[in-house]
Amino acid sequence: MVVDPRLLRGALQGRLIVSVQAPQGSPMRDPSVIAAMAEASLANGAVGVRLESPEHIGAVRQRCPGALIVGLWKRVYPDSSVYITPGWEEVRAVWAAGADIVAIDATARFRPGGEDLASLIERSQRDLGAPLMADADSLENGLSAAACGCQWVGTTLFGYTESTADQRPPAWELLPLLRQQLPPETALICEGGISSADQAARALAAGADSVVVGTAITGVDLQVAAYVERMAAGR
Repeated sequence: MVVDPRLLRGALQGRLIVSVQAPQGSPMRDPSVIAAMAEASLANGAVGVRLESPEHIGAVRQRCPGALIVGLWKRVYPDSSVYITPGWEEVRAVWAAGADIVAIDATARFRPGGEDLASLIERSQRDLGAPLMADADSLENGLSAAACGCQWVGTTLFGYTESTADQRPPAWELLPLLRQQLPPETALICEGGISSADQAARALAAGADSVVVGTAITGVDLQVAAYVERMAAGR
């Protein structure tokens, strides 16, 4: 498989990826709005954008043909707590929509229908040639995903799984451990809990090659609600 040079670790070092997403029911969850925010992020120096759903990936690809897109699809299944691109159907749809790299849940949790993570990674790369970002929650799962063939490993799910529910992102302690033990060619992405430029710089110093920031930049709904809640509590 020939990997896009933009996805290589060296091309990402010290660079920002902006997660451009909006929750269900938000007026911001409109393909044209998502595409505009993505274009603004790229125009101001972001190396790429992280997008949710084939519809939004397609809208950004049309508006920003040269964009580096990390794509995923959040889908909920009754038999599993895995929801970030949980299976083959979602991987195939994200790739077909125009993503350059597909982000998948790389935790050890039971997947919908009992699908095996290693088999999903192998099939995605064999049948599609799709590079993958492993959204991990622990050292063990990050290393396992890399060993199975994921080109990027992210700390995305640290603090968000049942086994890490007592932890709070950013994954300051996890980053240096992953960097020390991941293969040299595997890109390490800090994602989750980064709320300032100083924290992003700290993540790089801790071993991350690139940092994903979402809510602090594009999370209008959550940011406004947090201000309103805090101000109401102070009245």
